[in-house]
Amino acid sequence: MSATTSERGILRQGTELLRGLLPEGWEARSEAFTDRNRGEERGDGSLRLVSPDGDEIGFLVEVKRVLNRRDLGALARRLEGSTADALTQGLVMARYISPPLQESLRELKLSYVDMTGNVMVTARQPALVLRDRGSSRDPFRGPGRPRATLKGEPAASLVRVLVREKGPWSARELVARSRVSVGATYRVLEYLQEEELVVRTADRRFEITDWPRLLRRWSRDYSFVDNTQTYQFVDPRGVSSLLKKLAKENDPGFRYAVTGSVAAAEWAPYAPARAAFIYTENVDEAATKWRLHPVDTNTAEAANVILGEPEYSVVFDDTAQADAGYTIAAIEQVAVDLLSGPGRNPSEGEELIGWMRENESAWRR
Repeated sequence: MSATTSERGILRQGTELLRGLLPEGWEARSEAFTDRNRGEERGDGSLRLVSPDGDEIGFLVEVKRVLNRRDLGALARRLEGSTADALTQGLVMARYISPPLQESLRELKLSYVDMTGNVMVTARQPALVLRDRGSSRDPFRGPGRPRATLKGEPAASLVRVLVREKGPWSARELVARSRVSVGATYRVLEYLQEEELVVRTADRRFEITDWPRLLRRWSRDYSFVDNTQTYQFVDPRGVSSLLKKLAKENDPGFRYAVTGSVAAAEWAPYAPARAAFIYTENVDEAATKWRLHPVDTNTAEAANVILGEPEYSVVFDDTAQADAGYTIAAIEQVAVDLLSGPGRNPSEGEELIGWMRENESAWRR
């Protein structure tokens, strides 16, 4: 076996990675447990980091060739139960640990190392932090296997349905409601099950476990800026003037949807919006209809209108009408646009999710 396919190889290679990150004079020593000395409640090995003064930091190591979210609960319980000694801590090593799993391990207060160089190892006494960044994609994933991502139109359509509409669902129902192919539906559902965002019920239907966490996960792979062709404009009279013009828009053949801070204010006002973010099928037509001026890059003029032509039309599904009469995107679309937006947008997104939690019957069907 290669060093990245055997547990002993992963432990050995992970130890070498840590040696390269340690301060001068420190040593890293690891031991792989055998079946005889592992025991039911022990990990796969141990690691000791030794300072120049002889102080030691002990880690109980769990090694996983492939780490999935469903492994985390049992793994954390095993390490917690085996590290009652305050000087011994839990450490996870794997061939690859995805960014979402890295975040989960940090929340569980577990250190980790993967073979691509993603490292976060912390110790309380003596105080030590080792951190490095490796690959954000799994280089060991073979051809034909689903990618660990929620990028693309099938994922966007399915996430929107799963968040907005209560389950449980059969696969056939999800295919019909999302208008996504059978193959793509199963690929997305398989990934969501790996991330423990969707579970199978006793009658083999699919049910969402935590829609806020699903929105946050989707926001890693989707954003207004990355999934639209964006153009910056100025309405000389400001955002409020633009919204009045939008409210008068009565062309049924022209689709648009306001998102971001302006739309979120319908449910959870946060702060006055500095700019309006708007999905539109035709930027040139929208700019002409609404009498917008392109931003002059030679001046210090700041855009107060961002128009985006979306890669896929799901952003126009389930739109609503604001009290003032203009069209706004569905609340779950607005939430993900804020979570993945710049500046204060993520905080606004969390504020909106808080409102959604407290008023679920008002938007979720």
